[in-house]
This record gives sequence, structure tokens and C-alpha cells, in this order.
Amino acid sequence: MKKHIAFLLFASIILAACGNAPASLQPSDPAVPIEVSVGDEFEIVLASNPSTGYSWALVDELDPAVVAVVSQEYKGEEDPAPGSGGVDVWTFEALSAGEAQIVFGYYPPSNEPTDPQQILEFTVTVK
Repeated sequence: MKKHIAFLLFASIILAACGNAPASLQPSDPAVPIEVSVGDEFEIVLASNPSTGYSWALVDELDPAVVAVVSQEYKGEEDPAPGSGGVDVWTFEALSAGEAQIVFGYYPPSNEPTDPQQILEFTVTVK
């Protein structure tokens, strides 16, 4: 039994070390609602690998009365291996009380308009 526990612990450590995101930034979970106060800034972190040509973009326009994009920045691993990924960190500002949906699409490389290969939707409540 102890061997099984030791193996599971070892496997967990190895899997955690192989993650794509920088250790301090884990991808946000769209199933977890975001609650902020007016004037607060908040981040949504998305797993990303720009070396594949794929990129995250907003699918729908934001409700300009409730939230606004402040910045978007890619952060790779500290010691990246060729082709390794990282995260896109999107920072938003809560402008006024209300609820907003922030919908991201993960788009493949293309010179023509295309549908996203993945969609993530976050619910933000500003109090």
C-alpha cells in the first residue's frame, strides 16, 4: 500500500512540473464565477501556445458599461523548451455594477475568417 501512495505522490509531482503555465499563473476556470467590486481590476488566465499559430480573442463585444479590457499579455515558461506553451493573461477593469459575459475563442492560424476551435465563457458580477 505504501508503494502505491509513494508512486501516486511521485506521479503527481512529475505531472505538476510538466504543466504549461508559469508556476504562479494557472488557467482560470470558466465554471467559477468572477465577483469583483466597481473599480477593481481582475485577470482571466488562458492556457496558450502561440508557437502553434493559435491565439485567443474575444468572441463577443464586452458590455462597455460593466467591464473594459485593460491589457493582454503572453507569459511563457521561465526556461522554455522549443514549442512549449504558457498563458495569456487578460486584465479587465470593473466599471459599474452589473453582470457581464466574457467569451473567448481559441482561433487557428488563418488568413480567412474562421470559427474558433475552442470557446470559454466567463461570468463576471460587479458589485
